[in-house]
Amino acid sequence: MFPRIQRSFTKLKQRTLEQAEQLAAERERWIDRNSFYYEEDWNYMRFLVPEGKRVLDLGCGTGRLLEALRPDSGVGVDFSPAMIDRARAARPGMTFVCGDVENLEDLPELQSTFDVIVMSDTIGSLDDCTETFRSLHRYCGPDTRIIVSYHSRMWEPLIALHARLTTRQPALPRNLLSSQDIANLLHLADFDVIKREWRLLCPFRLLGLGRLINRFVATLPLIRKLCIRNFVVARPQPRERLSDPTTTVVVPARNERGNIEALVRRMPAFCSKLEIVFVEGWSQDGTWEEIERVMAAYPAVDIKAFKQTGKGKGDAVRMGFAQAAGDVLMILDADLTMPPEDLPKFYEALISGKGEFINGSRLVYPMEKQAMRFLNLLANYVFALLFTYLLNQRHTDTLCGTKALSRNSYQEISRNRAYFGDFDPFGDFDLIFGASKLNLKTAEVPIRYAAREYGETQISRFQHGWLLLRMVVFAFMKLKAL
Repeated sequence: MFPRIQRSFTKLKQRTLEQAEQLAAERERWIDRNSFYYEEDWNYMRFLVPEGKRVLDLGCGTGRLLEALRPDSGVGVDFSPAMIDRARAARPGMTFVCGDVENLEDLPELQSTFDVIVMSDTIGSLDDCTETFRSLHRYCGPDTRIIVSYHSRMWEPLIALHARLTTRQPALPRNLLSSQDIANLLHLADFDVIKREWRLLCPFRLLGLGRLINRFVATLPLIRKLCIRNFVVARPQPRERLSDPTTTVVVPARNERGNIEALVRRMPAFCSKLEIVFVEGWSQDGTWEEIERVMAAYPAVDIKAFKQTGKGKGDAVRMGFAQAAGDVLMILDADLTMPPEDLPKFYEALISGKGEFINGSRLVYPMEKQAMRFLNLLANYVFALLFTYLLNQRHTDTLCGTKALSRNSYQEISRNRAYFGDFDPFGDFDLIFGASKLNLKTAEVPIRYAAREYGETQISRFQHGWLLLRMVVFAFMKLKAL
């Protein structure tokens, strides 16, 4: 048994502890009686936290949420000895520590870093939120995610009334924090906020209607701000640059013979070891033969080439990434509408920590005449708005083909690909959705979009427009209507 807490608390915190001690014996039954509410809340938590992670739950109570997240190793901390005793008895496969989350340095049991640190409602009873967040850095690696969930301020009176009627305990004062307030506190504590989300509009089952409301109504624009639960996801602000990582630029190429040599010739040497991987896809204009000629003509350039066995750009990208040797993975379309000279900007954004998933944006700078037809441009603006809402991160151009991410991030996306399945013929959304699911920080690099000098676009406005509409529905079902 770990020792009981000896540290003195403020009067309010002492009252909170006393109430937790009194309610500990009923905590499991309380959750069971309100099982719909908790399952809806934890369902989104499970979406944010992939299975098999090292999870630290601060303010864990009896450990039900920690158990629901299915961690590889789970550690829970709570200042109520009675809660911790019940957590240990019910969940012997996890570690539960009796301690104050505002004084974690007093807990010798916490010696490692975690993949995810969860605070569910705990922020409401903290004396100093900023200092508590700041103390978490010692338990964070570069890829750790902090997930804070709390109820909306507008629901506070009803939540207090419900607790009073059902537990016969007085409602104690709680910190009144919006998701923007929580994001600001994390920022003050040197965390980088990735996304905010609002969930759970109906806390009751209502013969099945509650689930439908929470899936299809609660997540809609404007309406979602009325939800009970707020979620904020953050990461530690990067403190060190990556040290000259090697890079692979994957170039899907179909009927691009006239662009191959120009691409190699214009490729800047922005890192000490750079390789170019061409994936040629069923061309009819001699693109493969041109790639072979260019490889022989530029022996000093590290070029690899593969013939695509499947179809579509997405398949070509996955094939190229599977063959890549670089620590950083990039995509560059062979049509050269995105200048290769801009690739160092993507590299710099990634290795400096500005983002973990770097996406190009063609819709900032003026375009060359004929670079993009009006209907394509209009569609890009519309889809940018839709996907900004769906992904909870700003995206001004989801269809720009140029992207950059680390090999480790891509491998994590690949390991979790089963959630979305093989759905994307473009290749863009496989990465964008995967990055969103893993809570990777997105950063956009504006580029100057140029007109083609050789060949014809592979995009069919109406056929691919229909596919994009289907992609919006798919994203809504997978990212919102959970």
